[in-house]
Amino acid sequence: MSNTVTHQAARTVPSRQRITGAASPDVAGLYTRGGRRKYLNGDERRRLLAALDGMPRHQALFVRTLCWTGARISEVLALRSDAFQLDRGIVTLRTLKRRRHSMREVPIPPDLITALDAAFGIAAMQRAGDGSGTLLWSWHRVTAWRIVKQAMAAADLTGTPASPRGLRHAFGVGTLQAGVPIPLVQRWLGHSRMTTTAIYAAVVGPEELAFAHRFWQAAG
Repeated sequence: MSNTVTHQAARTVPSRQRITGAASPDVAGLYTRGGRRKYLNGDERRRLLAALDGMPRHQALFVRTLCWTGARISEVLALRSDAFQLDRGIVTLRTLKRRRHSMREVPIPPDLITALDAAFGIAAMQRAGDGSGTLLWSWHRVTAWRIVKQAMAAADLTGTPASPRGLRHAFGVGTLQAGVPIPLVQRWLGHSRMTTTAIYAAVVGPEELAFAHRFWQAAG
């Protein structure tokens, strides 16, 4: 399948990406039956990242890693030092919910890779050949979930989006709205089907808002 990124608005903004040969994506998958949004929007995500400055370093880094990889809690908890390519800014995640063994590489911001190395001594462990033994975060999944919820509370975020899944959905929405091609987002999230990734393209993005602003101005 192919996707087409167009720039039709008056200013240069990422467009909603299209899936050819398939039905148009439906935003319903990002809402509960009661109509509550499941993902953090851009402003909420920024508030969360800002709130992490007040948390203990290892906890904050865990939540930041969730934010910038779109990974599941268990996938991040499984990380060891050999999962990182420090010079390239890449982390390798084992994809869960697959019948066969599956790994994926995800790029992460330079400041995050630097902070992880400083906190855990990743480079030193790699040089010592001790990259496959020690987990970076040796927490139980319940503990990790509680830490995410504490971070959400610090950012004054509540409800359905204020969860690890809300962060994963936010990654999917944010990357597509930034113009990242759908096949890349599919790979980064570890989806086996592009139709799963396509639901994130149904969220109103910058280009649609630009069109709406033009309509509001023209209409008076």
